[in-house]
Amino acid sequence: MINLKSLIVSLLIPLAVGSISGFLSMESMKIYKTLNQPSFAPPSFLFPIVWSILYILMGISSYIVYESNSPLKNKALKVYAIQLLMNFIWPLIFFNAQMYLFSFIWLLAIWCLVLFMIILFSKIKPISGYIQIPYLLWLTFAAYLNLGVYFLNK
Repeated sequence: MINLKSLIVSLLIPLAVGSISGFLSMESMKIYKTLNQPSFAPPSFLFPIVWSILYILMGISSYIVYESNSPLKNKALKVYAIQLLMNFIWPLIFFNAQMYLFSFIWLLAIWCLVLFMIILFSKIKPISGYIQIPYLLWLTFAAYLNLGVYFLNK
């Protein structure tokens, strides 16, 4: 049985984190459009669409883990919260501070945390880990874009 209140809260948390981070870096994103971009850089309108989908998937995964009785639940949710916090900070480093190399290193740390989160989530309920694979793939692509921006705009 679905706990509707928990599901809504689980969805709202990552969506709110992403929205606030996006709002805080919105003005600085204008600079991004003026930078030299690596090949395969998608159009800017695609980013909020992809991130919204990924945040919804994060919410669903965290809900599944939260509703479980697994002894790993607390550890998994802590890793989830840490990666979400780091995800919140990344646009501030990349867009606002324009620290492209540091933001790439930060992104690698997020990538490692998300991989660890996927492993923990999968041990609790495999589907909760599997639906985070698109997030890990997007982070991999984002790391390519981030590093490309660094090298093309030094």
